[in-house]
Amino acid sequence: MSTTSVTTSIDIRQPVAMVFEYVTTPGNWPRWHPSSLAVSGAIDHALAVGEQVTEEYLVAGNHGRVVWTVTERDAPRRWVIQGRTDGTGVAGMVAYTLDETPEGTRFAREFVYGAAGVELPEAIAAEVRGRIEEESAEALRRLKAVLERGASAG
Repeated sequence: MSTTSVTTSIDIRQPVAMVFEYVTTPGNWPRWHPSSLAVSGAIDHALAVGEQVTEEYLVAGNHGRVVWTVTERDAPRRWVIQGRTDGTGVAGMVAYTLDETPEGTRFAREFVYGAAGVELPEAIAAEVRGRIEEESAEALRRLKAVLERGASAG
């Protein structure tokens, strides 16, 4: 399966631990990520390795559901989830990396995606990647705005 990776980062004027708790609590995702329409399952706390959540998404115009499983957690520095959509062969990985800065936190989000047996024409793949890059940048702008207004982790 060929994959594509999109990484975005932003500085947030909040402590690393607070940002980590907020972003790893799935119930918060629809509050800041434009692609996250709804979440169900374990959504009310920062997830540990092995826990799962189901997300309804709209990414680059594509609607679906994905079950995410936490595969790595090194609080408050790194958190990784792996997901697979219902019956489409599309798989993804999201990794959050947080670093302390003098002003607060540098938050980086890496999204790796691909589909088994699906090779998009180059122009379409570039368009999809461009839309995902825009959505990812908007997500981090929203996250910064929400957290700098003083949102709580729950």
